Amino acid sequence: MSEQPAFDPTIIRSKALIISDYSGDLAKLELVERSLRPLKPHEVLVKVAATPINPSDMMFINGVYGITKPLPAVPGFEGSGTIVSTGDQLYSKVLLGKRVSFATQSPDDDGAWADYVIVAARQCLPLADSLGFEQAASAIVNPVSAWALIDIARQRNAKALVQTAAASQLGRMLIRLAQREKLTLINIVRRPEQVELLRVLGAEYVLNSNSPDFAEELASLCAAQQANLAFDAVGGELVGQVLKAMPKGSTMMVYGALADGACQIDPRSLIFENKHVTGFWLTDWISQINPLNFARITKNIQKLLIDELASTIQGRFKLSEAQNALELYQNNMTGGKVLFTP
Repeated sequence: MSEQPAFDPTIIRSKALIISDYSGDLAKLELVERSLRPLKPHEVLVKVAATPINPSDMMFINGVYGITKPLPAVPGFEGSGTIVSTGDQLYSKVLLGKRVSFATQSPDDDGAWADYVIVAARQCLPLADSLGFEQAASAIVNPVSAWALIDIARQRNAKALVQTAAASQLGRMLIRLAQREKLTLINIVRRPEQVELLRVLGAEYVLNSNSPDFAEELASLCAAQQANLAFDAVGGELVGQVLKAMPKGSTMMVYGALADGACQIDPRSLIFENKHVTGFWLTDWISQINPLNFARITKNIQKLLIDELASTIQGRFKLSEAQNALELYQNNMTGGKVLFTP
């Protein structure tokens, strides 16, 4: 156990970005100074080192994510930092002074876009000495999602996979994990430069959804490779396009909504071809995993964060620079992670 003394969180004047409604108006995002409450026995106080902007954060701000929190609320579902104070439970105390990555997806949790955050001790993962705070800040949402999706593919004995938004950070992780597992992966992007980006990563099959021959090329590849499982981060009409191209009995698993529109599916694909559309939400997947098994998974993931599961970082901003950070993120989502470094 660390000998570093804890201190009373109520003496801290913490800075945090807050939303006062779920309108999605980023101009209303406000930097405030606030007092922290006393810790409950199972909680810890983390001095935040870095916290990313993720698509799920934007959905939360718009009020269309799977959970909401009492307003005013602090966005941000993950981050990294050092535990500087703990509650009275033994496991909480053991973490004092530890470097951790953490998640804040419980409706009762505060968000990560702050310089200090109170979270449940069980939602903190101690970091290996070799792992820096910046990579650790994005150690949960994307890496664990990529690991989970590849695990689902293994369990389903998928012959080959299709993924949309393949140039995203998570998409690139899926490419590297698929290569590691020797799984065939058909990658879909929407710009020519993204095709070249993935070619450099060693992706064998990359299609541009804006190409005039996209539908024919995708159908031909899906048939040749027997691609019967797809992971979609976009929604909208692309879901139906991909599902139509896949063989009978295929499954489309939707985990994102970048198009901000309803999935458009030809019902004949479901009726006559026995195709299926389902969802994937990381929070639900984690809740179904035995805690000891999840600890093993996250330990393995940390080892991969320096290569297969590493995130590219394109910008670092103080909380006071939130509007600049969000502008960069929205204008260049494939350029890499944008971090708040309070």
